[in-house]
Amino acid sequence: MAAVRVLSHLGPSGVFALPPDLAGMVELVPVPTRGDLDPALRGEVLVTLPWEVETLAETLRRGVRWVHVTGTGVDAFPLQLIGEGVVLTNSRGASAVPISEWVLATMLAFEKRLPESWETRSPEDWRRGQLRDLGTLAGKRLALVGLGGIGSATATRALAFDMQVRALRRRDRPSPVPGVETVRSLPALLDGADHVVLAAPLTPETRGLIGREAFGAMKPGVHLVNVARGALVDQDALRAALDDGTVSMASLDAVDPEPLPEGHWLYTHPKVRLSPHLSWSAPGALDLLAQMFIENLRRFVAGESLQHVVDLDAGY
Repeated sequence: MAAVRVLSHLGPSGVFALPPDLAGMVELVPVPTRGDLDPALRGEVLVTLPWEVETLAETLRRGVRWVHVTGTGVDAFPLQLIGEGVVLTNSRGASAVPISEWVLATMLAFEKRLPESWETRSPEDWRRGQLRDLGTLAGKRLALVGLGGIGSATATRALAFDMQVRALRRRDRPSPVPGVETVRSLPALLDGADHVVLAAPLTPETRGLIGREAFGAMKPGVHLVNVARGALVDQDALRAALDDGTVSMASLDAVDPEPLPEGHWLYTHPKVRLSPHLSWSAPGALDLLAQMFIENLRRFVAGESLQHVVDLDAGY
């Protein structure tokens, strides 16, 4: 049997090594991301980046039947280039554990007033910290916008802290995580929430989802966490919600654009905690992304159906 040819936009060595069980069954062929391609170049599989590269359209015309995007989101990928009969997959869920841990860390930091409750000098009264009214996650209501891999991992951890978890789902299906209440409307989700976590893909339907109307449905003092895409949030509406006390704190790992320009108000607002899209970071994080592709590659070689297929109509 001829080896499956995997065309790769990931550089000469890619970001993964083929495991021994695929040796001799798969040939990895680096493809330049710009310039002209070898006229003889052909391959059944393309592993590429989660955004458009210059040679993408031409590479897709070289016999490709399956495209794998190495990221978890495809909002920056030109879905219109995927032709009929071509399957698109991504590494959805590979970063769910570290991202969900980051979410829990931000919620705990909010409730426990970290780091502002730490001392840097000897206070006049060591016990004055008792007056700070630290919060707790137990009994608090978590509103999850999205219940995919990241949302589910976050829900599991939040339930362990005795939180009440409610999630927004596009389809009328039960929760994959027992103990999570699902709703179909954003106002129903946001009603009474103490923490609102954004873990949804960016699509035309979700762009600007958290805007003036959504903030109007939130109770004063809510904590907003975004580990998805910055464009889910109307940042002008967020600024107004921060200033009027609707949002007590915004923990943002995703903003729009990335990076923010110098002098942007999000850098200095006292109620914003900003990180540079690093919530996915963990030991072996890139290996986890690659493993999703390797597992699907085994399926492709065996003629089995692929996992983590992107719905081109839905956009994720």
